[in-house]
Amino acid sequence: MIFRINLLNPSRLATSISLVALTVGLAACGGGQGGSDNTATNNNAPNATPGKLDLAQNVSLTGAGASFPSPIYQRWFSDFNKKYPKAQINYQSVGSGAGVEQFTAGTVDFGASDVAMKDAEIQKVKQGALLLPMTAGSIVLAYNLPSVESGLKLPRAVYTDILLGKIKTWNDPKITAANSGVNLPNLPITVVHRSDGSGTTGVFTQHLSAISPEWKSKVGDGKTVDWPVGVGAKGNEGVTAQITQTEGSIGYIEYGYAKQNNVKFAALENKAGSYVLPSEESASKTLAAVKLPENLRAFITDPEGQDSYPVVTYTWLLAYKQYPDAAKAKALEAMIEYGLTEGQKNSSELGYVPLPQNVITQVAAAADQISPDYKIEVGGATATK
Repeated sequence: MIFRINLLNPSRLATSISLVALTVGLAACGGGQGGSDNTATNNNAPNATPGKLDLAQNVSLTGAGASFPSPIYQRWFSDFNKKYPKAQINYQSVGSGAGVEQFTAGTVDFGASDVAMKDAEIQKVKQGALLLPMTAGSIVLAYNLPSVESGLKLPRAVYTDILLGKIKTWNDPKITAANSGVNLPNLPITVVHRSDGSGTTGVFTQHLSAISPEWKSKVGDGKTVDWPVGVGAKGNEGVTAQITQTEGSIGYIEYGYAKQNNVKFAALENKAGSYVLPSEESASKTLAAVKLPENLRAFITDPEGQDSYPVVTYTWLLAYKQYPDAAKAKALEAMIEYGLTEGQKNSSELGYVPLPQNVITQVAAAADQISPDYKIEVGGATATK
């Protein structure tokens, strides 16, 4: 059975998850609560099993956070459950801000964020925190213009001015100048933005601050900002739905949501002056220009490169360094291994960028400290620190 997600209907999403036995109450699965006393501290324990999950009992994991990776995470968790029926995973797409809060409070077993946690945030996590980039993707400027099916180009200064509220109609001379031959209507522009605490917003506003001094001084960047214009919607799901329902709208969403819902998006001008459409290829070129540091936190605000798409980000799974429940630690580490190996094969289909092999190796080595009873294997070899 293929697991499909209705991105525009959160209630149906929840139903779909339950059908594949992924649900479990949040209260029962606090990341730092309950379970055995076997805290994971020594990854070189002699009973560690390379690449094989053997559970004596059912294990339920609960996660919450970014909507950006939700489609691919839901696919991974469904397929992982089919492979290991005793491991059940429930992931709630609540936004990066709420995900970080729940992870810090220890009310989930793992979190997710499109913006890597800062040092001050990590220090608040009593069990310790691991930030693991699991996938990557582009943030697109999606639009709803029936008269413009494709070919829309947006210069850097133009899309910033649209979001600042300085350009108000689609046939504004600054837009038409970059779009010769495109039938741009005399239609008001409706900006759609996130209403919740969002890593997608954090990444996108970091980019806007990097390319526009005016944006940086008037609005700035963060998971939540005071938008100059527009209407808000919750999650990538909500913004996607709002754009599809509102003629003349424009908003920022993850590329996979646009791809899965046939939403049109613009080619954006990059730092080199090229207009680039988001794609797996252009995002891969962006990632190739960035070296992932030892702490696995990389911020790509305005990438170099003639063919680089300008708004690309990793997205992080947030795991604890210590789990009181040894079975949960083992299941989580095995799930991370699955995402880094078999799960990467789903990337292109769902609109994400497969991680480079060197990044997979780095992430696997970091994640391998979660459980003393499991050894991650990537590329046919056991991960080493």
